[in-house]
Amino acid sequence: MTPERISERLVSDRKVRAVAQAGSYGTENAWAGSQPTFVTFERGLLSAQTETRAGITVNRWPYEKLEEWRDWDAARQEAPLALLATSRVAYDPTGFYGRIQRTLWNLNASQLAAWRSELLHRGTERLNAAHTAYTGPGHSVQEQLLALADARDVALNLLYPALLTHSHTWPEFEIRLPHAWRAAAGLRFPKAVYGLDSLYGFGGEPEARRVLLATRGLGLLEQEKRARAAFNSGYYDGAVRLLRDETARTHRTDLERWGFISSVRRDKLATLIGVERSPLGPAALQIAGDLLEHAREGR
Repeated sequence: MTPERISERLVSDRKVRAVAQAGSYGTENAWAGSQPTFVTFERGLLSAQTETRAGITVNRWPYEKLEEWRDWDAARQEAPLALLATSRVAYDPTGFYGRIQRTLWNLNASQLAAWRSELLHRGTERLNAAHTAYTGPGHSVQEQLLALADARDVALNLLYPALLTHSHTWPEFEIRLPHAWRAAAGLRFPKAVYGLDSLYGFGGEPEARRVLLATRGLGLLEQEKRARAAFNSGYYDGAVRLLRDETARTHRTDLERWGFISSVRRDKLATLIGVERSPLGPAALQIAGDLLEHAREGR
């Protein structure tokens, strides 16, 4: 079924009270790996759901959230703010989706500063917890790897969005990262963007080739498919970023049991995580800490 047919079907469904399209598919920024992505609010849903079929993703939320998230204080606690702010509304009979977007794009300086402070506070708490858990005397290899994974997660999901509040822009979380953060923030915030790059140990086409080969046998078929599309389009660092983060997310148990997994599996995971190219343990947390300060100061 085509994206157009999916959109028509969603709009005609009486349970669906709002539909929007997200991501670069169908825009002037589309590329070979762009995937149709829809956002819907539906009556009868008890919780958020995401489904992907034939390369088309539909993110569904309960209708009640469409009403609640018109209020900024409620939205910032749980709403997917960047997704809502940057999506393109196709169906909005109540006007609530449009009101949410207007709220997000018209936040004043004090609201943005408060949101930035909240994100940075969360980042500080996460980094402090990681320091306590992973950087004691005689920290093991697995602790160093877990510290790197946590530092990247904090940088990507808290500190990068906090940085963009200085320019009142919303982050893109497509596979093309880090290209998007370089384009959105690189000229204005060079120190912060350099820190993001340093955490991932990018290496262009050669490193992307190595990482793609290492996915075999690790149950990363869908991730490898998407990363290969990025690679074939020239988004080499984007392919590496995706596989580094997805490996840490899907194989955290392996990282925690590092000394007990097979040497073959360790070698593949080491390549995927970027053990030879990335800072580990305290060094990774220090870079994330520096990034936190860059995001706070806007530099």
